[in-house]
Amino acid sequence: MKVYKFGGASVRHADGVRNLLKIIGDERDLFIIVSAMGKTTNALERVFAGVQRADREKIAEEIAALRAYHAAIIDDLWYGPTALPRVDALFAELEQTTSTESYRPEDAELWYDRIVAFGELISTTIISEYLAYAGVPNRWIDMRRALVTEQRHKDAEVDLEASAPRLRAEVEGREERIFVGQGFIGGAPDGTTTTLGREGSDYSAAVAANILDAESMAVWKDVDGVLNADPKIFPDAVQIAELNYLDTIELAYSGAQIIHPRTIKPLQNKNIPLYVRPFGDKRKPGTVIRGMSAPVEVPILILKKDQVLLTIRSRDFSFVLEEKFAAIFALLELFRVKANLIHNSAVNLSLCVDDSWHIDEAIAALRAEGFDVMKIERMELLTVRGYTEELWRRHACGPQVFIRQATQSTVRIVRKAETRQ
Repeated sequence: MKVYKFGGASVRHADGVRNLLKIIGDERDLFIIVSAMGKTTNALERVFAGVQRADREKIAEEIAALRAYHAAIIDDLWYGPTALPRVDALFAELEQTTSTESYRPEDAELWYDRIVAFGELISTTIISEYLAYAGVPNRWIDMRRALVTEQRHKDAEVDLEASAPRLRAEVEGREERIFVGQGFIGGAPDGTTTTLGREGSDYSAAVAANILDAESMAVWKDVDGVLNADPKIFPDAVQIAELNYLDTIELAYSGAQIIHPRTIKPLQNKNIPLYVRPFGDKRKPGTVIRGMSAPVEVPILILKKDQVLLTIRSRDFSFVLEEKFAAIFALLELFRVKANLIHNSAVNLSLCVDDSWHIDEAIAALRAEGFDVMKIERMELLTVRGYTEELWRRHACGPQVFIRQATQSTVRIVRKAETRQ
């Protein structure tokens, strides 16, 4: 069996769904993971924000727009006004979910997961129905029942051992040999819906590949393969033909958007190759990621945006701040603040972190524990692997740079975010 993953940008309109069908072609024994269509997750996040504010008008407006967007795709695919009862039922459930008065701020992550999961449920239902309409028998899988996660919302990790018998039971002995499941979502032990973090559909596909002993996994993107930089930011970006697992993990940890950070481990454990393929032309080879690869000959630039720089100092001016690291990082974990770069001196600890929901609460808790905390917003983290003298001069110098960390091959730079068009 092979695992294919299609992102939201690929299926954002009817032509994209038709192209998905072309890519499948005559393939059988295929497990397909699909994200929410287009910007649906962003729209559902606005629905969630409406629930937080009890703004019924905003909720209704956003859901109506989502209905119209998906209805237009359905009508285009079926060549005329068409109602899909299963899709209508999901929208009715979304409306029921968001009309409740029981929202509590302390359950924000749980409510977030309940609401945004509808994006993947709706997209996979449309695609499963369309494949059947086009003569491709398939089975729709509810990944909330197939993947068991930890009891954690908005950024859950999959329990592979608990998930394996559930997912296999959905696949083994079925007459259909093409399966359609959602990326990004799973189910907690208490039965509530969980999400795996933004861009978590890659991770979902890798877990499915691991459990089903897939011969390969392919991620279909709107680029020709893995590039050495984001072409929207660095116009001279070039494609990388092959990478090994370890390099890919390093790149994902540094913020590379092409692969979710948790994706590689389930594949590496069973030596399953990962192909990053161009959605627009299946004939192109893309990039392959596997255990061994040729060395990368070009510098790799990874820009992680929406960062905050925290500088933490003990009020008693301890000269061995390392003694208090455990307390600091325990508090950060409590409030789900992830450090992407750590830099310390005798009395200061500087952390470059994602601009997350609970960062101000974490800062307040640190201050209550006797730390002074300085917060600088609108930062970005640039990682350059295989940097040259010219790249050093261009990116690692100047007043906008707050922190530089350099090894023989890699430099990481925390700097003020640049204004881009």
